Amino acid sequence: MAAVDLTTHPGHLARRLQQAHYLLWNTMVSEEITSPQFAVLNALVAEPGLDQRTVGERVGLDRSTIAEVISRLGRRGLLDKVRDPQDGRRFLLRLTDDGLRTHRKLTVRTARMNQVFLAPLSAAEQSVFCELIQRVADAAEELRNPAEPPAEQRQAFTNSTHT
Repeated sequence: MAAVDLTTHPGHLARRLQQAHYLLWNTMVSEEITSPQFAVLNALVAEPGLDQRTVGERVGLDRSTIAEVISRLGRRGLLDKVRDPQDGRRFLLRLTDDGLRTHRKLTVRTARMNQVFLAPLSAAEQSVFCELIQRVADAAEELRNPAEPPAEQRQAFTNSTHT
């Protein structure tokens, strides 16, 4: 049997992209704050006072992962949990002053890192690339919860993976 051409396998390419992103993140942005942690900080800058579940949805992290990310950011003193006055079982999240400073500092670094990451592409290609991977990522997240995507989308995805 002949070897397959992995350059035609999106998962293989996505893994390679993730490796490149991880390397650039650690060298250009932060060795202490991970990309998912930054995404949580960013979500709370955009919408202060979200609950943990909503933050997880906003940044595309599952329940167990978002719980761990929130816990680590809390231990670092970058965010606070406050009990929701409307629902005592729920906690709302807000960045501390240190969390806001950290976000501001990392935002500048992530902008530079993204320039380096996307440098092989023209400006127009960068826009198309980001749009396309956003569509694939959105579709993949919808498949995580089978009650959400329309049946025709699940069927199209299932058909495409079995051909």
